[in-house]
Amino acid sequence: MTLKTRLFSAAVLLAASTALASAQDRVVNIYNWSDYIDESILTEFTEETGIEVVYDVFDSNEVLETKLLAGSTGYDIVVPTGTFLANQIQAGVFQKLDKSKLSNLENMDPAISARLEKYDPGNEYAVNYMWGTTGLGYNVDMVKERLGADAELNTWDLLFDTETVAKLADCGVFMLDAPTETVPAALNYLGMDPDLKTAEGYDAAKAKLLEVRPNIRKFHSSEYINALANGDICLAMGWSGDILQARDRAAEADAGVSVEYTIPKEGALMWFDNMAIPADAPNVEEAHEFLNYIMRPEVMAKASNYVYYANGNAASKQFLNDDVIGDPAIYPSEETVERLYTVSPENAREKRMLNRAWTEVKSGQ
Repeated sequence: MTLKTRLFSAAVLLAASTALASAQDRVVNIYNWSDYIDESILTEFTEETGIEVVYDVFDSNEVLETKLLAGSTGYDIVVPTGTFLANQIQAGVFQKLDKSKLSNLENMDPAISARLEKYDPGNEYAVNYMWGTTGLGYNVDMVKERLGADAELNTWDLLFDTETVAKLADCGVFMLDAPTETVPAALNYLGMDPDLKTAEGYDAAKAKLLEVRPNIRKFHSSEYINALANGDICLAMGWSGDILQARDRAAEADAGVSVEYTIPKEGALMWFDNMAIPADAPNVEEAHEFLNYIMRPEVMAKASNYVYYANGNAASKQFLNDDVIGDPAIYPSEETVERLYTVSPENAREKRMLNRAWTEVKSGQ
């Protein structure tokens, strides 16, 4: 073998080994809500693409936003809710999607994408992962024991009527630690615009929340799932899919705990959780590959079938389990959807007022 041939062979081997190492080193870092994906999706993505998934979780938008605004998170995909997404786009923390790499965008539901334009004009920065409602989960037997067998349970009275919630305090009441959800719910209950962002509105919501504060055992945005499923509490304000997970866990345990979810008759928040790529994401190519993968109809359906949330992928509906697509708590009727409201993002001044009011509510002062 000539020197020239040996050098050429060495170069080929070096290039091959470098390519192999590069392929083995491919990774996508995802930061998502807790209990929010079928982990087999991550495994199957890695098996198909060779891209390792590093998956971390959070349980509040505020935690995610703090990290994003600080910068250098190291994450390639994050999952903010619509109102937070809008503010974060304005703050420049996301990069526009390269739609030429997202052929599966054609599977997305135009109606959901249109609603998302309220937060992401032109759908330039994010794709919907899941959407749902914020309502009430309750232990059927515990609540009826305290309120009566014929008590009306599809109402915010369970949480916001002082006399009613006081009757439930002994068996445990949880409230979301999420002011962007609790304050609009209180305003809506008072017959005010849930999207009102004035000092008057925040004061009214704070007063109502302080009224019921003595009856709230804990403010938390994820612990209520197991607490309901185990029969440790009897009422929780929570996200639809979380409470349906609690319902199913209770049924599987077969320990005599019956959990139900209701979208209160007075109306409820309709929210959207969306996948976006931070501006400083270290693995942009891999992030796009994962987004395109998750938008496959059968993959998105698998996610919904696991978490019991509706998703923004119209093509996935044919793959959804009957107990998902056929459950009005997940895919509400048109009549119920008419009672759902959305809220717009807060500006800096409004956010300060909101956070101040919420701090006072949590402290009980």
